[in-house]
Amino acid sequence: MKVFGNYINGKWVESASGKTTPNINPADKEEIICEVQASVPEDVDKAMEAASEAFPAWRKTPVPRRAALLQEVLHLMREREDELARAITFENGKTLRESRTEFEAAAKEADFQIGQGRRLGGEHVPSEQPGVTCYLTRQPLGVVSLITPWNFPLNVICRKMFPALVAGNCCVLKPADFTPMTAALLIEAVDKAGFPPGVVNFVTGRGSAIGDVLVCHPAVKAISFTGSTEVGLEIARKVAGSGTKVQLEMGGKNPLVVLADADLEAAVDSAVLGAFSCSGQWCTSTSRAIVEAPVYEAFIEMVCRKAGEIRVGNGMDEAVQMGPVAGPKQYESILNYIAIGKQEGARLCAGGNALCQGKYAKGYFIEPTVFADVASDMRIAREEIFGPVLSVVKAEDFESAIRIANDTIYGLSASIYTNDLAKAQRFIEESEVGLCHVNMSTAWKEPQLEFGGTKQSGRGLPEAGVSGAQFFTEHKAVYIKPQP
Repeated sequence: MKVFGNYINGKWVESASGKTTPNINPADKEEIICEVQASVPEDVDKAMEAASEAFPAWRKTPVPRRAALLQEVLHLMREREDELARAITFENGKTLRESRTEFEAAAKEADFQIGQGRRLGGEHVPSEQPGVTCYLTRQPLGVVSLITPWNFPLNVICRKMFPALVAGNCCVLKPADFTPMTAALLIEAVDKAGFPPGVVNFVTGRGSAIGDVLVCHPAVKAISFTGSTEVGLEIARKVAGSGTKVQLEMGGKNPLVVLADADLEAAVDSAVLGAFSCSGQWCTSTSRAIVEAPVYEAFIEMVCRKAGEIRVGNGMDEAVQMGPVAGPKQYESILNYIAIGKQEGARLCAGGNALCQGKYAKGYFIEPTVFADVASDMRIAREEIFGPVLSVVKAEDFESAIRIANDTIYGLSASIYTNDLAKAQRFIEESEVGLCHVNMSTAWKEPQLEFGGTKQSGRGLPEAGVSGAQFFTEHKAVYIKPQP
């Protein structure tokens, strides 16, 4: 069994704690996939010191050279595509098909951000003074902390690390506690690509042990975090007043609105895809279906039938369509929300049970679950469940559908299914979200567009797109007047 070290100053090293922690397969909790370092603050201090020392030379490295090193990382990733996809499935639980999709998405994110390095210049503007040249430029920040989630253990790292590095920063990466192997394999590619020591550093461990140092260390100029709203807002509180930039991608309670004139089959397919892919563990998963009254019962019947047809099992089985949830905390939390839904009086129409017999006995498996007759004030309609649970809410008309969709503290993603262009356009204008879709899944995104939410779903410049690399820079206005 492989033991991964921390990667600090260009070397694989053991933690100062002398301890490791096991990485467990959620489809078989008796299987230990690998072991990783149980890091302590001293390890993060060393990583920060290495990054700080590497920064002056790295910021002066020409962008084409930075981009060439990142292109080599991408090339090495592609050589290990199957290994990375299998690692994602082993430690996250999603199906191999979903893991391969994540790999391709990560490669696209990386490729786009590498290209952004050549477009990070500012613009020339005319001066009101004769003979004066005015222009804007962008410069790297310094050392940045990258804190990444378990639901997309490769994609989100690429969406953060590639723009941070191409912009000229040095980074300290901390992956989620129980999906560290995918990140470690990526760092092996970084090491092989030949980055200067200290430019990229990698530490594993529990957020409760090393999170404060990653966030509050005086060397840190920016923090890019993806995870729960609770943790994200706590990070924002801790660095308030420090001048540290924050980019927080947090929770969601994403609505799929289905109007009476919609292509109902397409809307149902989208709801099933958005609610149950990756066991409902996307931040952009469809958590609520808000359905106009005339098609409400038909929608429920169709979505429950399709949910019941989903094959659940070990993601390594190519025939499986939904894997386990990612770990014991998620398992208990999701089952608790299912119990809450029943207690609140929602109508359980599909699923609702843990799968724990026979081939499911060793894993964290839950049936695809659908609740109908969900009221907007129920907890299952308001709180992020982050599991394979879809809440269906009836809307009397289009007006009430928009009102219900926006009645949440979150504002990440939303979608509407309709053939009425005027209503679609109004939905786009009035939806309080960062990602909006028409006749598409709430989960769809592409690397050339920014990815971020409003309200309690996001803070700071969003990831991806043009702002992906801009976040990791500061702008400078320049005025030049030659001497006579």
